[in-house]
Amino acid sequence: MGVKSLEPARELSVSAANVESHLTEVCRDVWEHLLDEIPQISGDGVVEEILLASVRENVATLLHIFENDIPLESLEGLSAPDEYARRLAQRNISVSALIRAYRIGHWRFLQWCLDELADRHVDDVVSAAVNRRMLKVSFAYIDNITEHVIQVYHQEREHWLLGRSAIRGARVRDILAEKAVDLESAEAALGYRLQQNHLGLLAWLPVLTDGGAGLARLARLAHEIATELDCPARPLFVPRDEGLAWVWLPFGSLSEVAWERLSSVVESGEPSMQVCAGSVQRGIEGFRRTNREALRAQELATAASPGHRLTVYSQVAPVALMCKNLPDLRAWVWSVLGPLAVDDEQYSQLRETLQDFLTTGCSYTATARTEILHKNTVHYRIRKAEKIMGHSVEAGHADLEVALLAVQYLGSTVMRASGQDTEVGRRSGSSGRHR
Repeated sequence: MGVKSLEPARELSVSAANVESHLTEVCRDVWEHLLDEIPQISGDGVVEEILLASVRENVATLLHIFENDIPLESLEGLSAPDEYARRLAQRNISVSALIRAYRIGHWRFLQWCLDELADRHVDDVVSAAVNRRMLKVSFAYIDNITEHVIQVYHQEREHWLLGRSAIRGARVRDILAEKAVDLESAEAALGYRLQQNHLGLLAWLPVLTDGGAGLARLARLAHEIATELDCPARPLFVPRDEGLAWVWLPFGSLSEVAWERLSSVVESGEPSMQVCAGSVQRGIEGFRRTNREALRAQELATAASPGHRLTVYSQVAPVALMCKNLPDLRAWVWSVLGPLAVDDEQYSQLRETLQDFLTTGCSYTATARTEILHKNTVHYRIRKAEKIMGHSVEAGHADLEVALLAVQYLGSTVMRASGQDTEVGRRSGSSGRHR
């Protein structure tokens, strides 16, 4: 039955409330659409998460305006949109990308609202009045918010460019972009020798602090790591924004990393800090490569649930390289592990034993020694894991190792919830409602 109303404001309020019941789905859809349409704002996990928070605040605010007929002038500032504008300014992403995000996101959001209104079968006269009201209010909101975030962007851009790290950051960007650089002048500007071995790190704080306090904490951590690893000189510390820094540790002629010592520094530091590491590489090309490796490791670390304090590229390279397409990675893990991919304590125990079994070259004795178990217990667990997966360990040995590594580092991100069948799991692999 169609719904008729003589009050456009009331009809808009009801439609907005219905859209709000799908708030998470709507926000995810708008967010994914923005990442697809604007390449400049995708590829950085931290900034993508802040974009999602900004989408949530803007969508929730607009729906609240529709539902309660709130005047725009009575609205207070939104924190996530401001933070997102600041991050783009700090990343040297053009303000046009910020403006496009609002235009494109606005249209995607309106599709949900218009579809909801159509689903209610309101008569044509009322529907036209509701549409006019919806467009008038939403365009006024977008006009106001974009003017505000543009101002925030330019203020932050000016502040960032005047910062002490601006010249150093520009030199590093030139090197990473493979621009022609004069070695002597670059080293003088950076205060760092490029013709040596380097270990690239990314250090960040998922939760921001006010001012430069977060960067100061990250800088202290970088120096503690360099001291623990006996680096012959000070590390190169380059802030990317208020909560993220790129670090290069000078290794001179050394090529081995004491990973346990590095891990101990990270684990003993603040719980909120996370670190990703590349591998030791030499010269200018090595300077670039170890940073790229750390970036790939960060993509995995930010996708993981729960995450790890330290992620080392060399230990997770196969999985890190597959993190660009999480839905396909998730589906592949399920196809390799079958029901063993269920997020369950009993299955977790079987996966751990199976992983140790593969690591020890399929030795029951070595696995029993590693896990402090009786050899027969290891036999039982391996047989049970094979039965659950529906194939032997020997069948697809390499795939099993990578799939188990993905589960180890990505956790519930690539596992099925207990009781979730394979087909449901596959359908849930792609989030968002596309119209």
